[in-house]
Amino acid sequence: MRKTRRSRNASSRKKLISIADKTSPITERYRTIRTNIQYSFPYGKKLQTLVVTSPGVGEGKSTTAANLAVVYANFGQKVLIIDADMRKPTLDKIFSLEKQVGLSTLLGTNIAAKECIQDSLEKNLSVMTSGPKPPNPAELLGSERLEDVISELKNSYETIIFDTPPLTAVTDAQILASKVDATVMVVSEKLTKKTNFQTAKHLLELVNANVLGVVYNASKEDENQSYYYYGS
Repeated sequence: MRKTRRSRNASSRKKLISIADKTSPITERYRTIRTNIQYSFPYGKKLQTLVVTSPGVGEGKSTTAANLAVVYANFGQKVLIIDADMRKPTLDKIFSLEKQVGLSTLLGTNIAAKECIQDSLEKNLSVMTSGPKPPNPAELLGSERLEDVISELKNSYETIIFDTPPLTAVTDAQILASKVDATVMVVSEKLTKKTNFQTAKHLLELVNANVLGVVYNASKEDENQSYYYYGS
């Protein structure tokens, strides 16, 4: 694993509220979402790979994915979060990490997975950034190489979270949702349109994605009640 540590700026600290303030009501909401996701999965089956996506842009999927990764790690699980949005990546900024080597590197070459994973500032949490922007993100995500990579990573991590592009923008999230144990969709009170939500839901149904539920990103006017989880 590549050891990369940098100080976080104000923007990343704000997005990673589960690190900046572990006792805040919003952090507790993320813990509740984690618990609800765990109990949404069929009894006796192991939820190891999770896609976090959204219908459109700016609806809070990356922030949700990052904070979920933190609270899973705080729960004592060995966690890897992967930036699968190779078109407009954000996890490198949220975690203040490099993206010269990452998912696109891993899928496009024969490099070892451990060379594409970076240490985070949080115990039990590792990060794989997007890597350089490739010309063919959808093809990389649809490749057998990705399936092999997921199988390999499952041997090293208890929980693997994928942050994907929005569902209605490109096909990337749809492809990845068909390869993981479960999917959670983040919607925004202010930004998500009903038609976009319905389209996103239909796209997931087409690939038989296991949609556990929806994280409702509520109005920032009441930050103590910002995030809700609704099981499917």
